[in-house]
Amino acid sequence: MGNLIFMIVLACISTFSTASDQLSEAELKQKAEAFINAKNDREQSNATIVDIDNYISFLADEFVDEHIKFNVTITSKEELRKGMIAKLANKVYFSDINIDQLMIGHNVVFVKYTEHAKVKPFHMDKIVEFTSTNIISLEFNKDGLIKHIRRHHGL
Repeated sequence: MGNLIFMIVLACISTFSTASDQLSEAELKQKAEAFINAKNDREQSNATIVDIDNYISFLADEFVDEHIKFNVTITSKEELRKGMIAKLANKVYFSDINIDQLMIGHNVVFVKYTEHAKVKPFHMDKIVEFTSTNIISLEFNKDGLIKHIRRHHGL
C-alpha cells in the first residue's frame, strides 16, 4: 500500500513539474507577437542599437537561429548583434511585417507573416523592393526565452 501511495504522489509531482515548464497559449501568443514587433522595429529607417538590443533580449543565452533557405546558422548574440548593427547602414524606404497566422504548440509558435519592404542594402548599388510570405518557428525554453528559431523563407 505504501508503494502505491508513493507512486501516486511521484506521478502527481512529475506531472506538475512538467506542466509548469509549459507556457500557456496566451503567453506564447504574446511572446511571439512581441518578438515579431521587435523584428519589425529593428528593420525601420529610424532603428537604433536600442531596437537591436530589444530584439536580442527575446533570445536565451544559448540559442540557435537557422535561416533554412540560405543554410546559415547563428548561435552567438555578439555575432547576431554585429550583423544587425551593420544593417543599420541600409537605406530603408519602408518596411512592414504583418502576422497572417499563428499556430501554437508545446512551447513553440509557428508564425506565418508577410513582409513588404523597400531597401537599398549598404553593400549594393540598387534598391530592392519585395513582398514575401514567410514562416518562422519560435521554440521557447521554460523561462519564456527563444531557444531555437527556424526561418523558412517564401519562394
